[in-house]
Amino acid sequence: MERFAAGRAFTLTDARAAGLRKDQVYALLASGAVDRVGRGVFVERGVIDPLWESLTAATAVRPEATLCLTSALLHYDLTDMIPFGTDIALPRGKRHPAGFEHVAWHSFDTETFDVGRERVKVAPDVEVTIYSAERTIVDVFRLMHREGSDVAYEALRRWIRKRGSSPARLMAVAASFPRTESRLQAALQVLL
Repeated sequence: MERFAAGRAFTLTDARAAGLRKDQVYALLASGAVDRVGRGVFVERGVIDPLWESLTAATAVRPEATLCLTSALLHYDLTDMIPFGTDIALPRGKRHPAGFEHVAWHSFDTETFDVGRERVKVAPDVEVTIYSAERTIVDVFRLMHREGSDVAYEALRRWIRKRGSSPARLMAVAASFPRTESRLQAALQVLL
């Protein structure tokens, strides 16, 4: 169990590599020492904040898994909405892992997938990726038809009020998404 002690999510393959058999992992699950977060993905109970468990587990299966949209807005305190599940993005064409009950999977274009991705430490020796506040705002504007215009404009309003927000930095991120750039620029002009 020491191999997984830092809250790092692990798969049955990881457990096998560390010398644990499948029945031993399921015994840990039955005893309450670990939680199953997805199909064949586990995390030690109580070590990692439950808000990060799904993303940590998704990262164990797909290292490119990235917190996005409403979940990222919530992380940056840019919304009061509580998502039904953790919003996680993968590059388009990658299969979404099965068995994650509390995850809303999103497929983002591979050419712009890395724009605004940042690493965040969520436990000792455990890092996950999240889109920056600027990229998240661009995404909610880009996906306004799905996320809602009220969510997008409220996030932008809150972001503008935050210390250190830079419209130039926001527009630099938006430049990677030409269809969204003009809509975001118009919204900034109204709010500034």
